[in-house]
Amino acid sequence: MQSIYERIEHLIAERGMTKKAFCQQLKISTGNLGDWKRGKSIPSTNKLIEIASFFDVSLDWLMIGRPSKEAMVREKREDYFFDVLRQLDCQESELSTVEQSFISEYIEFIRYRKSKESRNANDYRYKEDHKPEADESV
Repeated sequence: MQSIYERIEHLIAERGMTKKAFCQQLKISTGNLGDWKRGKSIPSTNKLIEIASFFDVSLDWLMIGRPSKEAMVREKREDYFFDVLRQLDCQESELSTVEQSFISEYIEFIRYRKSKESRNANDYRYKEDHKPEADESV
């Protein structure tokens, strides 16, 4: 079974590049590439996306070595949803109950966090507005 590094190395060789040129083009230090080779670390998610895009391969193949079961998603200049009704209905009809519950909990968490941040900001403003003034009669 190939590692992520071995698949990257394969892509570099297939393109006829040097590892140094690959590192320069994708702004990767040669030290990081060496760490990937030795298994000390792996590329970040963002870097994996950049590498997959650079070599025009799927993330599935880059990460696990096999093509995705579904066709690769390609960005096109067209709407994701065909009409307004489908846009409004997509969450309810296409998400599982567990996914819907997770999203609802996350939204509530964000609301809570924002309200807490807002209260903290208001408390700070209140303290700033009501500071005792220095005695000017001295």
